[in-house]
Amino acid sequence: MSTGTPGGPAESSVRGGRRGRFRIYLGAAPGVGKTYAMLSEGHRRVRRGTDCVVAFVATHDRPHTVALLPGLEHIARTEVEYRGAVFTEMDVDAVLARRPAVALVDELAHTNVPGSRNAKRRQDVEELLAAGIDVVSTLNIQHLESLGDVVESITGIRQRETVPDELVRRADQIELVDMAPQALRRRMAHGNIYKPDKVDAALSHYFRPGNLTALRELALLWTADRADAYLNAYRSQHGAAEIGGSRERVVVGLTGGPEGRTLIRRAARLAEKGAGGELLAVYVARSDGLTAASPGELVGQRTLTDDLGGTFHHVIGDDVPTALLEFARGANATQIVLGVSRRKPWQYALGPGVGATVARDSGPDLDVHLVTHDAIGQGRALPAARSTQLGKGRVLAGRLTGVAGPALLTLLLTGVLPDAGPANDVLLFLGLTVGAALLGGRWPGLGCAVLSSLLVNRYFAPPGHTLTVSDPQSVVAIALAVAVFVGVAVAVASVVDRAARRTQQAARLRAESEILSFLAGSVLRGETSLDALLERVRATFTMESAALLERAGDVGRDAPALPWTCTAHFGGGEPPARPEDADVDVPVGDDLSLALTGRVLPAEDRRVLAAFAAQAAVVLDRRRLQDQAEQAARTLAVDHRIRTALLAAVSHDLRTPLAGIKAAVSSLRSDDVAWSEQDRAELLEGIEDGADRLDHLVGNLLILEPFQGARDGGPERRTRAAREPPAAD
Repeated sequence: MSTGTPGGPAESSVRGGRRGRFRIYLGAAPGVGKTYAMLSEGHRRVRRGTDCVVAFVATHDRPHTVALLPGLEHIARTEVEYRGAVFTEMDVDAVLARRPAVALVDELAHTNVPGSRNAKRRQDVEELLAAGIDVVSTLNIQHLESLGDVVESITGIRQRETVPDELVRRADQIELVDMAPQALRRRMAHGNIYKPDKVDAALSHYFRPGNLTALRELALLWTADRADAYLNAYRSQHGAAEIGGSRERVVVGLTGGPEGRTLIRRAARLAEKGAGGELLAVYVARSDGLTAASPGELVGQRTLTDDLGGTFHHVIGDDVPTALLEFARGANATQIVLGVSRRKPWQYALGPGVGATVARDSGPDLDVHLVTHDAIGQGRALPAARSTQLGKGRVLAGRLTGVAGPALLTLLLTGVLPDAGPANDVLLFLGLTVGAALLGGRWPGLGCAVLSSLLVNRYFAPPGHTLTVSDPQSVVAIALAVAVFVGVAVAVASVVDRAARRTQQAARLRAESEILSFLAGSVLRGETSLDALLERVRATFTMESAALLERAGDVGRDAPALPWTCTAHFGGGEPPARPEDADVDVPVGDDLSLALTGRVLPAEDRRVLAAFAAQAAVVLDRRRLQDQAEQAARTLAVDHRIRTALLAAVSHDLRTPLAGIKAAVSSLRSDDVAWSEQDRAELLEGIEDGADRLDHLVGNLLILEPFQGARDGGPERRTRAAREPPAAD
C-alpha cells in the first residue's frame, strides 16, 4: 500500500537547488522486510541508470538482506568514540561530498552516538534533503511520536526513539510493507530475523500474535488516514470535488426527532457492509428559526452513535440541505441517509423538503437513502424557515394578502355587502392591512395600506368611483384615514420584525449552547486529542482545514518576529504559515491562535470559535502536562533503580572491611590464644587496611553525584537495549 505523490524529477541527477524527495518504507514490526524493500528499490534505480548509493544500512546479519548488498555502492561509515568504545554512524559529510541522486538511509528513528554530527538520524536525513539529495528510508509504526501511548498499551514497552509525525507526513511517498502475523512468526521461527537463541523469547513476548495483529491494524489505519489526507490535498489544489473516497463513509442526517435512532442503526448497517466503513451522524442546528429538536433525544442519539463506533457532529447552517451536503463532501462521504419527511401533506406546498433537495443536489458521487419510519406525516412543532427571518412561505402569503386582498375585499363590499356602511368598510380594510403586516412584515403591510386607502377613496368616499374628492371636509378625513392605515401597518410590521429577530437570536443562542455543551462534555470526559477537536471545528463550520498555530518562544517587545509553528492540523491543503494568512483566526493569548481556511465566517460565529480555541489551548496544555508527568515518573523510576543499586553496592563494600576489622579486634582481645608479635602486627595491619578502605569508601560517597548515571542514560540505556527489539530490519 503506497500513498504520496508520484516521482517526477526524483530520477534526475541534476537537482538545481531543489529540495530532495523523501520516500519511507513503513512497517508494523521488525522483520516485515522494510530494509529488503529499500535495497530492492536501490537495485531498481541503479538498473534505470540513477546514481544511487547506500548511505547507511543495518542488516542485523539477516541472510536475505545481506544478499542484496552486492551491486550497490556503499559510503563508508564514520567512527565515533564514546566511553572507551568505538561506534560507527552514517558519514553525512561523505554523502554530501559524494552528492548522489538517491541515498538509502536505514532506521530513520535511530539515535546517533553522542559526539556525532547530529543527535538524531532524522536530522542527518533533513540535511541530505536540503542539499537536494533524494532519500529512501525505513521506519516502524511504533516509532511515530503520536502513537507512543497506543503502542505502549499494546506491547507494554515505551518507545524512547521516536520520529515527529510532521516529518513523516511531509514525505513525498509512504509505502506500507505489510505481512500477516502468522507469516512473520514463521520467518522468526526459521531464523530469518533473530538468532536462534533469541527466537523463543521474541515469540513469547514482543512477537505474540495479538501484538502483531494490533500493530498491523495500527499501521494500516495510519496509512489509510494519510491516503485521505493526500486525497483532500489533491481536491483542494485542483478543485476536484467530484473525486470521492475509496471506502464507505455514511453520513446520517438527524433532526433531533424520534426517528433518529432508526436512521443511525440503518446507516450503521450500511457502513458495516464495506471494509473500514465509517459512520458520521450530523445534526444541523439552524440559526434562523426554532427547531423541534429534543435535547434529551439528541443525547440518546449521540450515545447510540458512540456505541456503534461512529462519530457525532454538530453543524451550524442557515440552509439545512446545503450544510449537510457541504459536510458530506468535506468528509469524503459516499452515502447519505435521511428519514422521510415528517411534514404534513399540505406543507409540501411551501417547498420540496430537505430529503428531496439533498437528493437533487447531491450529484453522482453521493448516494442518498430515504428511510421510512413511524413518525412520517406527523408534522413538526415549529417548522423553521431557511433564508429569511419570516420564512419564504410566510412572506409570499403576506405579499399576496397585501396585493390581492384589497381587490377581493372591494369586490365583496361592492357586490355582496353594498350597504355595510363607510365605517364598517374602513374597519374591514384596516383589518386586512393588519393581517398583511402580520404575515409579511413591513413592505406587504405598507403596500396593503396604500392600496386600501386608494380603494376606499375611489369606491367608498363620495362622489364614488373617482379619486376626486368633492367635499373639502372629506379631504381631512381621507388624509387622516391614510395616515391611520400607514401608521397601523408600520406599527404592526415593526412588532412582527422585532419578534422575528428575537426568534432568530433565540435559535442562534440555542445552537451555540449545543456546541458549548459539547465542549463542556469533552472537558468532563477528559478528551485530549487535538486532531479530534480540530476535526470538530472544521465540520461544525464547514471549513476546508483547521490548524492550531503556536509561536516559538516568548513573545515580547524585543522579539516581535518570532516564527509560528503548526502544533496540529486537520483537513486538506497546507496549514497557514501565520494567522494573518488564514480566512479566520482566533487568538488565544500572545503565542497561540486557531486558524481556519475555506471561507470568511460572520462575526457572530467568533464567540463559539473562541470557545473552541480556548478548549484547544486546554487540551494542548493537558497533553504537555501529561508528557511532563510521564517524564517525571520515568526519571523517578530511574532514580529509584540507581538508589537501590547504590545502596546494595555500598552495603556490600561496607560490610567486607567491617567484618575484617571486627574479626581482627576479636582475635586480639581473645585470651585463649597466645599471639606472637608477628601475628599481632599482621592483625593490626589488617585493621589499618580495613579502616583505610572504609575511609576511602566514605570519601567517595561524599563526592559522588548520585544522578550522573541517570543524566548520561547509562543504566537506562543498557536496560532499554536489553528489553527492546531492534528499531528496524
